[in-house]
Amino acid sequence: MDRIIEKKRWTVKKILTIVFATAFGFFIIYLLFFRDKQSRLYVNKEQLSVAEVRLDRFQEFIPTDGVAYPRTTIYIDAVQGGTVESVFVEDGANLIKGDTILKLVNADMELRYMDQETRMYDAINNLQNSKVNLERSKFTRQLEIVSLLSEIDRVKIDFERKQQLYSESYISDKEFEDASRDNDLTMKQLTISLELQRLDSISTVEQTRQINNSIKRMHNNLSLLNKNLQNLYIKSPAIGKLSSFSVEIGETKSAGEHLGQIDMMQDGFKLRANIDERYISTVYIGQTAEFDFAGSTYQLEIMKIYTNVTNGSFQVDLHFIGDEPKALKRGQTVQLRLQFSSPRDAIIVKRGGFFQETGGNWIYVIDASNSFAIKRNIRLGRQNTSYYEVMEGLEPGESVIISSYDAFGSKDKLIFR
Repeated sequence: MDRIIEKKRWTVKKILTIVFATAFGFFIIYLLFFRDKQSRLYVNKEQLSVAEVRLDRFQEFIPTDGVAYPRTTIYIDAVQGGTVESVFVEDGANLIKGDTILKLVNADMELRYMDQETRMYDAINNLQNSKVNLERSKFTRQLEIVSLLSEIDRVKIDFERKQQLYSESYISDKEFEDASRDNDLTMKQLTISLELQRLDSISTVEQTRQINNSIKRMHNNLSLLNKNLQNLYIKSPAIGKLSSFSVEIGETKSAGEHLGQIDMMQDGFKLRANIDERYISTVYIGQTAEFDFAGSTYQLEIMKIYTNVTNGSFQVDLHFIGDEPKALKRGQTVQLRLQFSSPRDAIIVKRGGFFQETGGNWIYVIDASNSFAIKRNIRLGRQNTSYYEVMEGLEPGESVIISSYDAFGSKDKLIFR
């Protein structure tokens, strides 16, 4: 007899289908809602450079080379042109003011000097003769007045005698009138001579003054001529060390040509530095710098800024604040730290290759588990040769990757292996 076989509701196949469908659903839900969507890259931690973020003293500065020059330099140029006849010192010689460095010869100039000197002495002699003639004229006028006074005295005595005789009727009217007329005439002559003497005296004083001034100018001109001739002797203008001096006997030098310079070593040194043109708006007079030399640190300040930009940089002169290095030599180069701020506490991170890839906008921060690093946005501020100042995004004690990110692309997560 046939038996009805009841069909099973839960077959193995059906159960497996439900299980797989449920698992697939959970997998989809995981992918959609729970899976870590960050892009990742497996890296070897041993090949990375890691640094700790710190709270420490920070000072913004840039490194630049400074070249030592004497603080005071006097240039020596040829005032007159000529041929080098003698050289008395060598480059590097220590000189005092007035020491003769070299002698030039200029035959044309010497001939002109002799000709002008002769003509000036002739002019001086003529002026001296004119002055003597004025003195002679003065004495001639005085002699004339003395003679006239003697004549007046004689005429007056004669007139007084004839006046007495005339009153007693011993002489005629004509004799008396002649005597009176002679007396009046001599008195008028005296008046005229005295006025002429006064005028001559005024004229003589003025002419003498002009002659003396002319003679003085002539002597001054002679002094200038002699000074020009003496300019053929090139002498040290001050105490110092002769440098940039290279002259040979027989060379021809033009007027105004540079011959060398006197470095006034007693005034000390200055440093001249080239600075990138990007900093031209932030560099100022009085800005400080420092450098290390022979185990000591020396301070300087900017005293002059040359704003002309050449090959992407401009120059500044720095003077020492306080002591100078004793062993510093002219032309020696030292590395300066030009300071843009005073030291203060700041969160800092060590410089590294990461900046080239990120521009300082983000960095990989290592997780506390030390098994991976996460990309994090940051903001950097000032910098120096060793550190960046962290404005936001990092905290002291955190560890970050500072080596180059060139092989990482822009992955969000680096997993260490």
